[in-house]
This record gives sequence, structure tokens and C-alpha cells, in this order.
Amino acid sequence: MDNLASHNPGAPEFSGQNPSTLPIPPKRNPVFFNDRGLRSGWRLAIYTSPFIALWLISRGRNTSAPAALPPLVTLVGEIVSFAVVFGLALIMSRIERRPPGQYGLPISEAFGRKFWLGMLIGLLEISILMGLISVFGGYSFGNLALSGSDTLRWGLFHLLLFTFVGLFEEFAFRGYTQFTLAEGIGFWPAALVLSLGFGAVHLGNRGEGPVGAASVALVGIFFAFTLYRTGNLWYAVGLHASFDWGETYLFSVPNSGTVMEGHLSNSILHGAKWLTGGTVGPEGSVFCFLTMGLQFLVVMWLFPKKEKAAHVAAAF
Repeated sequence: MDNLASHNPGAPEFSGQNPSTLPIPPKRNPVFFNDRGLRSGWRLAIYTSPFIALWLISRGRNTSAPAALPPLVTLVGEIVSFAVVFGLALIMSRIERRPPGQYGLPISEAFGRKFWLGMLIGLLEISILMGLISVFGGYSFGNLALSGSDTLRWGLFHLLLFTFVGLFEEFAFRGYTQFTLAEGIGFWPAALVLSLGFGAVHLGNRGEGPVGAASVALVGIFFAFTLYRTGNLWYAVGLHASFDWGETYLFSVPNSGTVMEGHLSNSILHGAKWLTGGTVGPEGSVFCFLTMGLQFLVVMWLFPKKEKAAHVAAAF
């Protein structure tokens, strides 16, 4: 058969293949695909389906309120949880053919300046919060519960524990999930949805209540704001870790309704719930909303808009 190009000198060459027989790309189902590939909702469903399955299984086996776990078991659980959410994101990055650092935890900035700055600001925030509660008569430090080497050992243990808590919770709610959902509905709608989920999850903690959960949801919005301004999650991870460390170990008060072994003192919260947060802890105090508002101003000052990461700006 003659090549059609021989009859049309101006026609492009196709390496001997007749242009009329070139394969036509199959049409993609618009329910599943858009011009960028598989739609974000389906990618998010693939990513979250293992967690939903595990949650349903565990809920079916145990309908009673979860008991407080030993500290070492809690640490191992947080390490494994972070490994799972980050590991699945690495798999998705291969499927989506993009660097995993775009999901919020670039290795190049791991435990760098933003992380330690967040650690400092988080410790300042919990100190100011506890100071305000104390000024109004709602907190007493009490006598020391630890002595000698136990003071350092438990302090370092809780620092390691809450670093992994920060890594897990920040990446679970503001890592791959935030990146992917924002691609579908926009950055701030995604942040709102995930922050409400963040607050709802904390309702499962013993001693947690609606006011504390609302505070946690606001914290979620704040952490999303830090992602928007800093370009990644390292500042949020550091702040999250040091705030929880300050609550649990340094000031020895309930952390989202949980009191853990190995706290520094036999502290006492006394007074009205609006002041102390009651069983929730300082996150349920009215002053927590005040310090959180100050945190927004601090981040606006530390990280001007021009420092937004490219992958966050691309969501708009």
C-alpha cells in the first residue's frame, strides 16, 4: 500500500505508519477523570479507605469507651500511625508522579528552622494560657511528682511522644488529605472540612466535650493557616508537639481530656469550666480562644504572604 505522504509532499512523516491508522486515545469517563487525571475525590478515597476499614473493624470489636493506654504503647501507636499515613502518601506520590514533599513534609526542611520556631511559639502559647488561668485562680502547680533522673527521662519521653503526635495528626489532617481535597474544592473549604473532622475525632477522648472539640477545630483552622503561610507543615508539627508537651508534662494538666503517666507535678485545676476547661483541660478554657487568636497574628508577622509555598498557591 502506498504511503499517503507520497501523494502529499507537505504532509508530516509518521515513520512509515499510515496516518489514517493512528490509534485514537480512548475517551476517559468524566466521572472518574478530568484534564489532570484521576479526580481528587477518587484519589482521596483510595488513600483513606484503609483507615476507614480499620476504624470499622476496631469499632465492631469494641463498643466501650477506650481505656487509657500505657505511655510506651501510646508512643508505638503514634509512630506506627504516622508511618502508615506517610507511607500511603509515598505510594500515592508514585501513582500521581509528584514529589512527596508537596504533601507538606519536605525532607529538605525536616526538623529545621520552622520546626524549632514552632516549638518555641507553642511553648510560649501554653505558658501564657496557663498563666492566664492561674491569674484568675484556676490553676495550682502543686508539688513535684517526679525527682532525679525520672524528671529528665519522662520529659524526653513526652517530647518524643508528642513530636510523633504532631507528625501523625498534622499529616493525617493537613498533609495528603488537605493537598488532594484542596485540588477539588479549594484550599480553605478543604481546611474547614478537615478541621471539623479534626475536632470531631477528639470527641472520642475521655473527658473531652463540645467546647474542647470546638477549640480543637479552631486549632485545625490555625494549623491550616500556618500551612498556607509557611508552605509546609514543619512549623505546625513543632508547635503542636511543644503545646501538647507543655500541657501533659510541664504543667501536668489534661490534654484534650487525657491525663498521662509521667507528668512533672501534682497540679490542680479548680474553678469554673469556662476558666479551666474542666475535664477537657486548658483547650476548653475561654482563654484558649484568646491565645489562638494571638497565634494567627504571630504567624502573619513571622510569615508574610510572599513566603507561601508554590504548591499551596497553586491550589487557587
